[in-house]
Amino acid sequence: MPIKVEVFSAPGCGKCGKAKQVLKKIVDEVDSRAIEWREVDILEELDYAVQLGVLSTPAIAIDGTLLFTALPSEKKLRQALDQYLKDAVSC
Repeated sequence: MPIKVEVFSAPGCGKCGKAKQVLKKIVDEVDSRAIEWREVDILEELDYAVQLGVLSTPAIAIDGTLLFTALPSEKKLRQALDQYLKDAVSC
């Protein structure tokens, strides 16, 4: 079962585009079947964003848990995804 990654973004947010690029690069390098991701426009899904605690963009949630409230480095995002993938395999 793939892990679910959500990138919370807002229209016109330059860092949000960077977050999506970094995530796409990591997914392509790892295994696109192991990670399922989607972009969440906070204007369209405001209630959901607030429910998770998103206060600014970009923010990244993995499996419904808000992990990053700002653009993480590629290394930090990769480490978090690797840990979630490792945990998913061991379950």
